[in-house]
Amino acid sequence: MTQDASLDLSPPQPDAADIAHRPPHERLQWPHAEAALSDRVTLDEQDGVLCLSRGRPVFAPADFGGASVPASPAAAWRLLYARHGQTAPNRVHGRFAVAIVDRNAHSVFLATDRFATHPWCFAERGGRLLFADRADALSGASAGIDPQAVHAYLFHHVIPAPLTIFKDVQRMEGGHRLLWQNGQRQLEAWWRPSFQEPARMDFAEAKLQFRHIVETAVARAAERGKVGAFLSGGTDSSTVAGMLCKVGGKPAETYSMGFDASGYDEMDYARTASQHFGTHHHEYYVTPDDLLEGIPKVAQHYDQPFGNSSAVPAWLCARIARRDGIDTLLAGDGGDELFGGNTRYAKQKIFGWYDDVPGALRRSLLEPMLDLDISKRLPIVKKAASYVEQARVPLPDRIHQYTLLVRVGAENLLTPDYLAQIDQEAPARAAREVWSRIRADSDLNRQLAFDWKYTLADNDLPKILGTTELAGVDVDFPLLDDALLDFSLALPLDYKLRGFTLRWFFKEALRDFLPETIIKKKKHGFGLPFGVWACQHAGLRELAGDTLGQLKQRGIVQPALIDRLIDELLPAHPGYYGELVWILMMMELWLARPTSH
Repeated sequence: MTQDASLDLSPPQPDAADIAHRPPHERLQWPHAEAALSDRVTLDEQDGVLCLSRGRPVFAPADFGGASVPASPAAAWRLLYARHGQTAPNRVHGRFAVAIVDRNAHSVFLATDRFATHPWCFAERGGRLLFADRADALSGASAGIDPQAVHAYLFHHVIPAPLTIFKDVQRMEGGHRLLWQNGQRQLEAWWRPSFQEPARMDFAEAKLQFRHIVETAVARAAERGKVGAFLSGGTDSSTVAGMLCKVGGKPAETYSMGFDASGYDEMDYARTASQHFGTHHHEYYVTPDDLLEGIPKVAQHYDQPFGNSSAVPAWLCARIARRDGIDTLLAGDGGDELFGGNTRYAKQKIFGWYDDVPGALRRSLLEPMLDLDISKRLPIVKKAASYVEQARVPLPDRIHQYTLLVRVGAENLLTPDYLAQIDQEAPARAAREVWSRIRADSDLNRQLAFDWKYTLADNDLPKILGTTELAGVDVDFPLLDDALLDFSLALPLDYKLRGFTLRWFFKEALRDFLPETIIKKKKHGFGLPFGVWACQHAGLRELAGDTLGQLKQRGIVQPALIDRLIDELLPAHPGYYGELVWILMMMELWLARPTSH
């Protein structure tokens, strides 16, 4: 390896305390490494060690020997790393990513926060480590599209870390660190959740602690310029909006999206929350024409295909807030996953009862039921057979039994040539590996930690982070505050799921704060009636047809299936097959994006 004592940094290195918003994919080069950055960074360099800090890390003053914490986060990271090495991230809270390039040791150290809200992507080429905040910043000539990642996208509707759409580019998972030195790579977790699962807890004391943590997290986020909040009318967003009013001592600016389509609009709940807390509320009803504008912009903004259909409404919401002068929006993501609020947790509890049935009874009586012809004809027997069929599939495989790709069948969707390049079992194996490393004694807490990766870190958080970035607004997640996360790890199981009551503790602790109708409502969120509108609106129908027509040429999806999807399946079942049209359309729009940026 060529050694060079000089640091090649173009343009000239800014002062360590300066924060620079770099143009897309600006490159910093060293003999052993290269960085491509489009995010805001602080830089600090001393004695051949360069530190790049992103996000808003929170340092403990005690870690600096009684001295004040350096004003520059990069300088603080450099000192912390010098004293504690690879364990430095364990001493830091908040949302962050750090890179430390040591040209003396020819090493690079990367770390990202617990949910990878400020991600790192990396590749190894020519004996050098390349790293960036976006996967497409590393998409050089050798980084072709990975068929396995395409399959993962069709399975999850996003591409879970460590995969990226590019063959030789990986994305670091949340709570991970990487040390690369002289061509050798060490990648491991610096943080994994560990659940305590006590049998009981003092409710009154826990309630006070919980409310204090939430209020403190919102108050801290409210210091970041002119702040507003997303407000869907759900428990989480209503809690954040209400706390924002409380800590600010004035009406909070809140923003909601509505849909003029039966079964999709939840604006009444948002209005209830707004009236209850006295927010200054902003409502907007999304139209099909809004989607025509937003779909290509959102699809091509991400660094790889991203298929969460609520991303476009989130972008519209953030864009309106930005036009109102909002600097930071607070989002309510995390409450369901920390405190047991998703309906599938109760559903899986029912399936878990099957494990308590004696094995002999299962094998001799219940499972043979599946082979009986009567199980397909009598409703009560058919339902029992369906229960047995699902319950005997172990977790986490059971979670993905009814994903769209599983129900449609990869062999019915992908061309034979493309299918031959794919290991169809890879998503299930990856899920089992994630499941196996979770430190919990119960299936409920394993599901929560499982969702912290697949639902939050890989899906919901990138949705909000990407769309607010596109709108030019910052975002914060008070319900994912590290203190609240740690608090949730120590809750009794029945504080999360009591009988079949979801997120029992969260709701009871806020019963005198939230409106009763919000506490009792079922979870919905910003659902998007795309399939319905694609059948009714000529422009959306044309966009879907033209985009999927282009996808036919790539040899990925069977052309006959695309024709049938547009002409037959979508009109017959717009809610169900609209989702498939959406994820295929968003993938093609990303693949067809201009690459000059």
